[in-house]
Amino acid sequence: MTKRLSSVAGTVLAGALVVLSGGCATKPPLPPGVVEVQLATLNDFHGNLEPSKYVWDSVRNAETRTVMAGGVDTLGAALQAWRKQDPELLLVGAGDLIGASPAISSMWADEPTLAAMDMLGLRASTVGNHEFDAGRVELLRQQQGGCKSPRATKACKFEADYAGAKFNYLAANVVDMVTRKPILPAYKIETAHGVKVGFIGTVLRETAETALASGIAGLEFIDEADAINRQLPELRKQGVGVFVVLLHQGGTTVEKFDQQDCSQLTGPVVDVVKRLDPAIRVVVSGHSHKGYLCRVDGRLVTQSDTAGHVMSRIKLTVDTNTNALRDVSATQEVMVPGTWPADPALDAYLRKARERSAAQLARPVAALAVPGVTRELDDNGESPLGDLVADSVLAAGRPFGVQIAFMNNGGMRQDLDGGAANRVTIGKALAVLPFGNKLVAMNLKGWQIEELLEQQWRGGRDAVRGLLQVSDGFAYRWDGRRGEGSKVMPDSVTLHGVPLQKESSYRVMVNNFLAEGGDAFPMFANGANRAGTDILAVDALTAYLVKREEMGKPAGKAETQKRIRRLQ
Repeated sequence: MTKRLSSVAGTVLAGALVVLSGGCATKPPLPPGVVEVQLATLNDFHGNLEPSKYVWDSVRNAETRTVMAGGVDTLGAALQAWRKQDPELLLVGAGDLIGASPAISSMWADEPTLAAMDMLGLRASTVGNHEFDAGRVELLRQQQGGCKSPRATKACKFEADYAGAKFNYLAANVVDMVTRKPILPAYKIETAHGVKVGFIGTVLRETAETALASGIAGLEFIDEADAINRQLPELRKQGVGVFVVLLHQGGTTVEKFDQQDCSQLTGPVVDVVKRLDPAIRVVVSGHSHKGYLCRVDGRLVTQSDTAGHVMSRIKLTVDTNTNALRDVSATQEVMVPGTWPADPALDAYLRKARERSAAQLARPVAALAVPGVTRELDDNGESPLGDLVADSVLAAGRPFGVQIAFMNNGGMRQDLDGGAANRVTIGKALAVLPFGNKLVAMNLKGWQIEELLEQQWRGGRDAVRGLLQVSDGFAYRWDGRRGEGSKVMPDSVTLHGVPLQKESSYRVMVNNFLAEGGDAFPMFANGANRAGTDILAVDALTAYLVKREEMGKPAGKAETQKRIRRLQ
């Protein structure tokens, strides 16, 4: 009897806690003329239709733990539950919803992700730098619909007729050099609970350094703060008094992702925020893949991690008499599957995407020598995966006389996983190299290669993470104590043990992103005797893996090959 009473009491207490946490029954009424507008925000989703591992380090958890989080089915379930509390909740994004995506999305030109965003009820998102991965023409097609695409082998293959995204991409600071107007709307006005909210979208002004030069020809990426501030007069004319910036630029903090009012945010986003019009009090940021709920000069600045692991919930308290924001607060919600009742439509859509992709992605390629090859960099700035991919580019370039190959770290998005059987599938290869970049051969003189290596530390680039990965036979040493422009040790740059000769010409191969000066390596754009190929980087990788297995020497190492050596 005692146990039964205890159980009943526990049930009653649990019910009381649910009522209290839900807020509906005990929440004090708002003053007359005051309403609350609820936002949910995403950034850097990168086509992650399925859940993935997330390191949950919270102010609410005693210990850090790793969980599976995200997936469009889980996002749909959370939003379905939140909209039962507030049917007028607005979902908005801060860029990089697509690009650098897993194969389940990238193999279909990211059309499944864009359709999923529509199903989630996304209203608007700023463009991110990865929205430009396939260039302006493809971005506009993805927004407007149609099948005429620079990625003809991928576009309109998931569905026969791609109708375009229903949500609006925003780009206040992406300007056509001829018309001097944004190529997409600068802002979008949404109304919730009778309040007009103006969402203004901008991408980092350095996007040109991260996108294929030919794909963004004729575009200028202007200062973010200037582009945002100039929208306010026009928005005010339309009766907007509440402004929210969707900014694809970010920062980092030592504070936890859900720390309220964190105060130690650093990075490029801080400078942009400090130059915004005082009327702007909410900035939803992205790009740095770090979660935070910070205050900068009294403004709320949020970011919700990456890959759909977290969504931020923002509450705007608005005085309708003055049409002004009275208060703003935010929380972070980790998207753990099973937390909310399922959304049948999103569940079915994810099953469809998996079924359509499974057969092709599961096709075996070849065996690895090890269970997996990591892209984690050692203290020298080299990774086992970087060695492997650079070697595959070198092998693909042999018919073109290539002697040296380079690979950028940002082009490798995941470790190469061989699984229990040490075997790579098409899907796993595409997860490593999802961009669809083609390889380009060129000639560089010895002095140009040495100058190229020095460019690795310019422009505030990370001392280690900015380094290019290099192919077999090429080596050099560097010293972090030396000044900019002289970090590479003299006479240490060698090819098969022989120092490079400054005026001798060497045949080099890279992906077309680097070949056009991407990642702030302008020296590649100066290469002579250029030869574009139709070889995809991912095809070079799979061909190399197959060849090595046929030779009885499967590729892949657990450790680096020490081609790059750091003295200090």
